[in-house]
Amino acid sequence: MTFAQIIDFKTERFSDLDQLMDQWIEVTKGKRTASHNVIGKDRSDASHFVEIVEFPSYEEAMANSNLPETNRIFEEMVALCDGMPTFTDLDVVRNDQLNASTARRFFHEIATGGNLDAIDEVFARDYADHDIIKEQDTVVGSDGIRDDLTGWRSAFDFTFDLDRQICEGDDVVTLWTWKATHKGDFMGIPASGKQVTMTGTTIFRFKNDKIQEGWWHYDAMKLMKQLGATG
Repeated sequence: MTFAQIIDFKTERFSDLDQLMDQWIEVTKGKRTASHNVIGKDRSDASHFVEIVEFPSYEEAMANSNLPETNRIFEEMVALCDGMPTFTDLDVVRNDQLNASTARRFFHEIATGGNLDAIDEVFARDYADHDIIKEQDTVVGSDGIRDDLTGWRSAFDFTFDLDRQICEGDDVVTLWTWKATHKGDFMGIPASGKQVTMTGTTIFRFKNDKIQEGWWHYDAMKLMKQLGATG
């Protein structure tokens, strides 16, 4: 179970504490087990801060706390604070990454599963698409996505394996592996029955909970070679 620790503290010397955190990141490189860290400032009290640190598990958090570097940095942190920081230990029972979930819904339910009716639920009407095999970037909208998927699905039976997802701000980056059987005409290449694979990366930018823009990067040359279109 994912574990989070909330550290509540007051300081008039946040810039010094911020530099201290940078030092901790540097000296614990390759040792620390924290997976995510965020610090927020109280809008009504400029000296009040809350730090949230996420770990894969409670055991990993304890291993992190027992690092000599962590103990030393904590002592220096206390010296910069107005009083002793307070700690709250939390077992995470729900962690909603809504944009990442929507991106996964596209790959699994819409692209692989064929539920094209869900496109309007996921994509903005003026969705802008950037694809390496298209001649130019165009605003294709949800209808463009529907046309693209219809073409790919008529040419291949395929699945997506989502190898990794990275979320930052409004962007969700998905690294994927595509596995397919060539069953219909694709860019002038008739059905061959060949088993083909391709790896790629898709970046979706979200706005108002829908995909507003997408960038597609994938090994098109490898795909064409497997289909016998190149030497």
